[in-house]
Amino acid sequence: MKIAFLGPEGSYSHLAARSFLKVEESAETTGQGWDECIPFRNFPEVFQAVKSGRVDAAAVPIENSLQGGVLQNLDLLQSSEDLYAVKELVVRVDHRLVYKEGVKFSEIGRVYSHRQALDQCAGFLSREMPFASLRETESTAFGVARAMEDETGKSAAIAGAHTENLRSGFVLGETSISDEPNNFTHFLLIKKGKEKLPAHGNRVFFSAVCPHRPGSLLELLQIIAKYGINMTKIESRPVKNKVGDYRFFIEADCDLGSEQVQETFAAIQKDTLEWKLLGAYTHIQ
Repeated sequence: MKIAFLGPEGSYSHLAARSFLKVEESAETTGQGWDECIPFRNFPEVFQAVKSGRVDAAAVPIENSLQGGVLQNLDLLQSSEDLYAVKELVVRVDHRLVYKEGVKFSEIGRVYSHRQALDQCAGFLSREMPFASLRETESTAFGVARAMEDETGKSAAIAGAHTENLRSGFVLGETSISDEPNNFTHFLLIKKGKEKLPAHGNRVFFSAVCPHRPGSLLELLQIIAKYGINMTKIESRPVKNKVGDYRFFIEADCDLGSEQVQETFAAIQKDTLEWKLLGAYTHIQ
């Protein structure tokens, strides 16, 4: 099996991809000898790799406990035909500072990392290096690579506690610099083909667009409540080609294979303008 992730190696997405791969290998041994995690430059490339069949699956972050939904990936999953989430993994995020040994924080002029990592460490950065320029990179691992290119020691990066293989002279901070220590990111394993959905699971993920009139969202929520479905999250995103209309992304605790869920979905489709199943999955350890 081949699993795509936002690279390079060492990113949180890589950590999630490795965890998914272990579960997939134990569930179904390919015997091909080429099971691997493959890095891509950005999330559109990750999704395209699954669509084209270049990889069997992709590990993508979908929500962070501090920053909320990863909006780009919500949009990519929504717009991708025949791609579904089939497993969920929660990864603890432990942000550390990567910097040149012996350099004082006050001497650091640039900090590289993914936007979410920069936002999640805003308090530390403001307090310890208020004049440093914050440079956004496509992943935390890319940020580390950029920082280590600067031999002057005036550049640093934010990366995970699992980061390895630092260039000589650079060190990984010993303590978390995140503003909130209880920081988690939810990852989904994305596959192509509705047949890849599990027959049973403990969560479903879908989207719906309500009619543009008073009370339409309430009516949607009342349908979910009527059938005894427990929602675990709801998030809205603008419908790109309809100004003023919004699409609601909803996750719920329920089994896709149950009659209760099928009846719920049928009722929702009658009362909404659009409806799409995005996934069905169980949580893995």
